[in-house]
Amino acid sequence: MSHKRIPKRKAAFAAGTVVALGAAAILLPNANASQDGSSNDAAAVAPKPLKATDASDLASQLQKLLGDAFAGSYYDADSRQLVVNVTAGNTSVVVQAKQAGAKVRVVDNSLTELAAGAKTLKDRATIPGTSWAVDPRTNKILVTADSTVTGAKWNTLESTVKSLGSDMATIKKSAGTFKTFVSGGDAIFGGGARCSLGFNVTAGDGSPAFLTAGHCGVAAEQWSDSETGQPIATVDQATFPGNGDFALVKYDDPATQAPSEVNVGGGQTVAIQQAADAEVGSQVFRMGSTTGLADGQVLALDATVNYPEGTVTGLIQTNVCAEPGDSGGSLFTQDGSAIGLTSGGSGDCTVGGETFFQPVTTALQAVGATLGAGDAAGGAGGDQAGGGEAGAGAGAGDEAGAGQEAGAGGDASASPGDEAGAGQEVGGEQAGGDVIGGQDAGNGQDAGNGQDAGNGQDAGNGTGDAGQSHN
Repeated sequence: MSHKRIPKRKAAFAAGTVVALGAAAILLPNANASQDGSSNDAAAVAPKPLKATDASDLASQLQKLLGDAFAGSYYDADSRQLVVNVTAGNTSVVVQAKQAGAKVRVVDNSLTELAAGAKTLKDRATIPGTSWAVDPRTNKILVTADSTVTGAKWNTLESTVKSLGSDMATIKKSAGTFKTFVSGGDAIFGGGARCSLGFNVTAGDGSPAFLTAGHCGVAAEQWSDSETGQPIATVDQATFPGNGDFALVKYDDPATQAPSEVNVGGGQTVAIQQAADAEVGSQVFRMGSTTGLADGQVLALDATVNYPEGTVTGLIQTNVCAEPGDSGGSLFTQDGSAIGLTSGGSGDCTVGGETFFQPVTTALQAVGATLGAGDAAGGAGGDQAGGGEAGAGAGAGDEAGAGQEAGAGGDASASPGDEAGAGQEVGGEQAGGDVIGGQDAGNGQDAGNGQDAGNGQDAGNGTGDAGQSHN
C-alpha cells in the first residue's frame, strides 16, 4: 500500500473544501448584457464551448440563478456545451441562461414534478433490484430493474411506471443483478472483505484519513493494506444504506503520509486538485483494485438504488464498468477532480452494465473532511511503501497474492484496454492526460492488467495499489 508511512514526519495537507472551477464566475456577471450591449438580445450570444468541469460549475450556478425554472442540465461532449433545461413560460430565465453561455432547452417536466414521480416510485415500488434517477437528456425518470425483478415484482414496478405516464418515466431491464462491489481478496482488507480506497483526505481533527464505500465501512471496523497484515486504519464514520454510501477511515499512525492523487498503474498517478459535482454527459474515470482503470459517461444524478441490504439515495449513475473488489474506488476526471466513490451496480467489465457512485462532495460535507494535497512526489515512488522499499516491494507480490488475487490478471486488463481507449479517448493535454490517455495507463498493459495495477506486483504492496492511498 503506497501511503508512505513515515513515523517521524507528518504529511502536509492543503486545507480547503470543494473548489469552484471558475467558469460561472466569469460568465454570470455578464448574464444581463449581450454582446452588442443590449439587455435582452439572447440570440446574439452563442453557447460557449466549455470543459466538462467548467460546465458542472456553471450548471450549479445557473441552478441557483434560475430557481424553480431550472429543470436539470447535461454536458454535450460533442459540441462541448452545457445544455440547461428550463420550464416553459419564463422568457427572462431563458435570456439569463443563454447570456451565461449555456444552450437552453424548454422542457415539460419541472424538477418538482420529477421529484413527485420519484416519491411515487419510492412509496409503491421500493423493490430490491430496482433503481431510478432523473435523466435530464430525456427530461424523464429512468427506471431500471435487474434480473431478479420478475413476476409480481415486475408487474408492480411496471404498473407504477405506467401510472406516471410515458412523458414522465421509462423503464428498462438490466441483464445483471444490483449488488455492492465488495469481495474477498486484495487491496484494503477488513473482516474477510476486500474493497478499494477512494481518496485520501484530512479529517476534521487534522488527522490523515481516506474515503471509501460505506458498505465497506460497515463490513469491518479495521482495515489493512494486505490480506494477512496488521490493521493500519480504523473506521471513524460510515453511512450505508440510507442517505449515501460512504465511510471515513482514519490512519492509525498520525504521521502517515497520504498524498492526494490516484494511482492509475505503472507508477503513474493523477493529482487530485479538488472535489467537484458530476455533470450528466461528462467523461469520468474509475480506478479499482480488481479491474484497474476504466472510463465512461455520467448518465444520471440523484439516483435511488434498492440493494438487497437496503435503499441508498443520492447516487451518480454511470456506464463505467466495475466488479467485486472495486467498491470504494475513485471516480475522477482527467483534469484531477474527485467525483465519486464506487458503490455498486450490475454487470462486469466484459458485458458492461449500470454502476452507481457516491458523490464525493456530499461525503466530504457529511464527514467534515477535506481533500488533502499531500506529498505527491513521495507518493509516486516513495522510499517506504507498505513497510518495505518501494523498488523491492513493487515486484514482490507477497502481500497481494502474487497476481492471483490482486487484480486477477486477465480480468483486470479487460477494462483498461477496452474502456480507457489506449490513449485515443483522452489526450495528454492536461496534467495527468498522459497518465490516463497514454499507453502506460489506459491500454491494458500497465493500468490494471494484472501486471502493474492489480496483480500483486503493484496492487496492494506499496506502489501501485489500484485502490489504495494514492487514491
